[in-house]
Amino acid sequence: MAERSRGAWATRRRTTRGIAVFAALALVMVALPAAATAQLPNPDDPRVGLDPGLQNAEVAAHGVDLTAHRDRPAGFFLEGNPGSFGFLNSDLAIQDDTAFVGGFRGWHAWNISDPSNPTLEVGVVCPGGQGDPSVWGNLLFLSYENPSRTDCGTQAETADTAFRGVRIFDISDLANPVQVAAVQTCRGSHTHTLVTDPNDAENIYVYNSGTSGVRSATHTGRPANCFENGQPVPEASRWSIDVIKVPLAAPENAAIVNQPRIFANPDTGAINGLQNSFPTTLHPSGIPWSPQPITDACHDITAFPEIGLAAGACEGNGILIDISDPANPVRVDAVSDPNFAYWHSATFNNDGTKVVFTDEWGGGTTPRCRNTDRLNWGANAIFDIVDGKMEFRSYHKMPAVQTSQENCVAHNGNLIPVPGRDILSQAWYQGGHSVMDFTDSSNPKEIAYYDRGPVSGTSLVLGGFWSTYFYNGTTFATELSRGFDVFDYTATDDLSANEIQAASEPQVDRLNAQLQSEIVWAPSFAVVRSHLDQLIRAGAIGDATLDEVEKHLAMAEEATQGKKAKGQLTAAADKLEGERYDALRGALLDLAATY
Repeated sequence: MAERSRGAWATRRRTTRGIAVFAALALVMVALPAAATAQLPNPDDPRVGLDPGLQNAEVAAHGVDLTAHRDRPAGFFLEGNPGSFGFLNSDLAIQDDTAFVGGFRGWHAWNISDPSNPTLEVGVVCPGGQGDPSVWGNLLFLSYENPSRTDCGTQAETADTAFRGVRIFDISDLANPVQVAAVQTCRGSHTHTLVTDPNDAENIYVYNSGTSGVRSATHTGRPANCFENGQPVPEASRWSIDVIKVPLAAPENAAIVNQPRIFANPDTGAINGLQNSFPTTLHPSGIPWSPQPITDACHDITAFPEIGLAAGACEGNGILIDISDPANPVRVDAVSDPNFAYWHSATFNNDGTKVVFTDEWGGGTTPRCRNTDRLNWGANAIFDIVDGKMEFRSYHKMPAVQTSQENCVAHNGNLIPVPGRDILSQAWYQGGHSVMDFTDSSNPKEIAYYDRGPVSGTSLVLGGFWSTYFYNGTTFATELSRGFDVFDYTATDDLSANEIQAASEPQVDRLNAQLQSEIVWAPSFAVVRSHLDQLIRAGAIGDATLDEVEKHLAMAEEATQGKKAKGQLTAAADKLEGERYDALRGALLDLAATY
């Protein structure tokens, strides 16, 4: 039976529940004024001044519980040097009951059938880059950009063994994974994105983003078009992405089939048609730009095939891409921002009407959440998508002051599927795990967090969360130097127990954060009560109406006959008149239709 609580605020006396709050939502949304977006972080937050430590750092949390932690397995850490770059964890992909953790030393997989007790399934040493993973059926894809070998060897590469690009492993026997393809690219693979074609179930596409310099001309395995007469060919190595086609029945035949010019100027045809110089000589903070916001590649691309769009975070620009033909993506819009040092990643909301871009100012290895770092630097930028164009609405940054010993900036996350709301679970490196509500694009708000003190209290040792991803009711996190964490959410004034339950009800088979799919909620009492909780929180339902709805809801939950439950749910819906009740009324009628 669904919980009947009205959330953490339920014991308080119900006060004014007029429609003023909802009327405000109907106003035209505009960009936040400069004074609001240029605030400094909060020095009085509970996260400020936490004691340091590798595994025993002090913790501050609100609405987030750590339920499991696992250290990096043997072979994936350097004793005495937890922040060694070549051994750090990176991104995360999940399929069924297995979480795949990428890293600079290779990848390992955890059985999460019991999320409170993850167990190691396999570890594969394969150094040579950050190793961002994606998974699809029996195939695991990993990005490699640094010096590496085609055979995953730990010895130095040679001209004949050098590899930069996308590796594909067959994981049908997870205990004995086999590399079945290694697609070489001109600039390696910093990140990649799986893209499905609704009209083609036999193939999957990989959008590859390489951000390093073009590889050596001596590499015999490199694509032939990278060089001409021993010199890099800019048209082949820059200002494009690689589209790799992977036949699912024969992944060994994976190959680059297109290098679309998604940065081109449509009027002149110039392939370097977006940002080619710094917005200003120095970053607005007064220091040199880091990284450099010059658009010759994408960092991350997030695809949403069901709406035919992808969002590219492309160094100096955020772009919107038509992927209705996955082999031939076409840019349809581009935006820039004088505060953004490096457009890093992107996340759509569930109905594809908004996109959140992150700015990885400092490259993720430097402290960018200090008391002098304003909240519109190294932050999220939220855009509404209106008639196929992106319109800026606001910035949002993890709001607590962090120290100079903590690398901190906006990083990877995904949606927490609460019906009726847009909520992002997000990693901020040593700034911790933060949860942002961006339902009102112009007024985003942090609603939960979990943060540890720095790895070291005397020097900057790389650490913190690379990714925090919600999957089937639980949040899984990769932590650079500490390992693998599992979190659950607890009810607060900003997130009710009903909303947490409703977010947990849609079950998916896999999670690749750069491949979004629409989340659909089956009718349930938790979904109904989530919408009711939101009206209560906003003060948008009158006392008399609330009492009537709750009376009928309680009787429906207690009913032993479907016909009686249906009647009570329909009666509750009949008490709701007005547009502000549309979501709740619809949820009630959807649930009634199941009886």
